[in-house]
Amino acid sequence: MAYMTTAQALVKFLDNQYVSFDGKETKFVDGIFTIFGHGIVCGLGEALCSDRGGLTVYQGKNEQGMAHVATAFAKQNNRRKIIACSSSIGPGAANMITAAATATVNHIPLLLFPADSFASRQPDPVLQQFEQINSLATTTNDAYKAVTRYWDRISRPEQLMSAMINAMRVLTDTAETGAVCISLPQDVEGESYDFPEEFLAKRVHKITRTVPSPDEVNDIAEILLQAEKPLVICGGGVRYSEAGEALEKFCGEFNIPFAETQSGKTACLSSNPLNLGGLGVTGNSAGNDIAKCADVILGIGTRFSDFTTGSKALFRSDAKFITINTSRFDAYKLGAVKLVSDAKLGIIALGKMLSAHEYKTKYTCEIKDAKKRWEDEMERFSKYRYDESFTPLIKARDKRSIPEFAEKFGTVTQVSAIEKIREIIPHDAVCVGSAGSLPGDLQRMWTSDSRYSYNMEYGYSCMGYEIAGALGSKLAEPQKEVYAMCGDGSYLMLHSELVTSIQEHKKINVLLFDNSGFGCINNLEMSNGIGNLATEFRFRDSNGDLLGELLPIDFAKSASGYGVKTYTARTLDELEEALRDSLKSEVSTLIDIKVLPKTMTDGYGAWWNVGIASTSENEAVREAYKNKKENESKARKY
Repeated sequence: MAYMTTAQALVKFLDNQYVSFDGKETKFVDGIFTIFGHGIVCGLGEALCSDRGGLTVYQGKNEQGMAHVATAFAKQNNRRKIIACSSSIGPGAANMITAAATATVNHIPLLLFPADSFASRQPDPVLQQFEQINSLATTTNDAYKAVTRYWDRISRPEQLMSAMINAMRVLTDTAETGAVCISLPQDVEGESYDFPEEFLAKRVHKITRTVPSPDEVNDIAEILLQAEKPLVICGGGVRYSEAGEALEKFCGEFNIPFAETQSGKTACLSSNPLNLGGLGVTGNSAGNDIAKCADVILGIGTRFSDFTTGSKALFRSDAKFITINTSRFDAYKLGAVKLVSDAKLGIIALGKMLSAHEYKTKYTCEIKDAKKRWEDEMERFSKYRYDESFTPLIKARDKRSIPEFAEKFGTVTQVSAIEKIREIIPHDAVCVGSAGSLPGDLQRMWTSDSRYSYNMEYGYSCMGYEIAGALGSKLAEPQKEVYAMCGDGSYLMLHSELVTSIQEHKKINVLLFDNSGFGCINNLEMSNGIGNLATEFRFRDSNGDLLGELLPIDFAKSASGYGVKTYTARTLDELEEALRDSLKSEVSTLIDIKVLPKTMTDGYGAWWNVGIASTSENEAVREAYKNKKENESKARKY
């Protein structure tokens, strides 16, 4: 037995957790991020100070930000390593709830230790305690229940043991992983107990591959054998199973094209002749053109989000769906015939059955032609410049901001900037993003033959993930250049961990696309008949509306105060010069790229269902609603 405090036992337990995948054993918990407050510093803080073992203690600057760092770190390690996060009670704890939801939606393991009010209730209400009048047992931390895969509160020291075993069960489960919240009442952190040595000893958690059932393999094979022009959707499950090579071999043998989700991107090589690129609302013309003609859709490791399926309207009405997924919940979506299995083992088993029947699709030149049309579009992007005949890719009702922005700030288009960035930065650089119009442009335009080099959080599309996510990726792969693709709206919302990157001597590169506001939503509102309402950064005009002059912000000057190496790019030549010079820097960099509004990619045949007003005095809104109903009538109902 080991007589120690609850917090001391927790630290020792975390330091002795390992995972094994395909026979390779690795330490699971790298360290712990924290922002100390009165609810955590005297309990967990004392334990980390007295004996943290092999754990690294990281100092966060914002609780949500540090939890995003941990999420990105886990993703970049393909869910084999984590950084735990701890906070004080009240607002510190509440700040991590958004990050918990982000991790859970994306199936990424995230271990959170928010402090809580006293289990004894003796000093109630303690500083920052949230009092719910209908139950004194309810605290801020109960809000985590809606956004985590496992939730527990340690109200007695001995409860730590069952709680942490269950936490590890969920964190290492390929189907059920997500955020785990272990609430720590601050008095219990300091209480002592005789903990059994076996609880504190080294424990190896086997991350096992779910073996496919022969019956289920036969079920999906029967459908696929009847397919003339099937399509594979490569989701995040392909990445986490490390099944990219197996998928490429499978598709190559049977001449089946595949398209990528945001999570599945770079599991396979972009140069593969059967890789169509992105699919759906943020997909390109190649993926969407083939999807509309496919008679069977094989979704592998995907949860079929509305962006992937075009709100269930992208595919033929008579298309059949089959799935390979470790999650039974996701495998059943779209009424699919399922194979509940590890992606890699499922692909191999299905391939053997198709080979036995000498299966081949009936594609001739369709795949090559679709890819050629998209390559021509990419070539157009590289020549996309601003001049007097400039026509935006987005058809907006108010184009005033374009010449106004060009005159005041710069003439770089968003698509040409991305094309230039991809040309110059290292081929194996890690690209990180999350929200706004950039995820669409990047899913369409970003190419890489370096596996797992695309860390896009798009399950929750959480503004503020970008810079924190870049730091998490850098902590996971310090030898690589890491780039945060970040809009000005997201930057203003959360960029605090940029300071942490300086503190940790972990260089990240922030490519800040300044289009003076929330350009993606500006396009959405205006393309659906709504006026230009609170989506651009403008002063108030004489009428009291936010439609005055554009708000000038010098982001480079702001970031330089943190010790970041900064640049401002108003032309493509300035962007190229900044990109090349930033590669020489040993500290984090930020390039403030002044990009013209409404110069992102758009369309390519996928529809997105949004809540448009069914009654309106505005004719443009009525027309948008009519279009919505027409598309809804063509979409699958479940």
